[in-house]
Amino acid sequence: MMAPRTLRFSVLPGRFAVCRLERDAPVPPWATGDALVSLTRTSDELSIVCAEGDVPADPRCVRGFRCLKLLGPFALDETGVLLAFIAPLAERGVPVFALSTHDTDYVLVPAAHLDAALDAVRAAGHLLV
Repeated sequence: MMAPRTLRFSVLPGRFAVCRLERDAPVPPWATGDALVSLTRTSDELSIVCAEGDVPADPRCVRGFRCLKLLGPFALDETGVLLAFIAPLAERGVPVFALSTHDTDYVLVPAAHLDAALDAVRAAGHLLV
């Protein structure tokens, strides 16, 4: 059994979108910005997370996410970081879209679930800073 841990997190300003393009699509010029931008290409798709306002109307995209940023950095061999944060969300039925960088993790939740998400992670002992 893993010991409980306290994580510090912030809520990024603005709303985000998660878009799916064809696997061989070029990276579009709107997939930039000074906030969070994540590009992941696989053999199946090009997935883009970026500010909602940067996305034109045409891509296959889900808008209206808020983003919770875990305040790292965390070592790449550290275990249980993301699990400690998203388990309380799962228990409350909050949908998540998680992504990781070298230093930390980001958890996107639908804006309509933000209050429930904040209640859940704070009840689990995590600190909003």
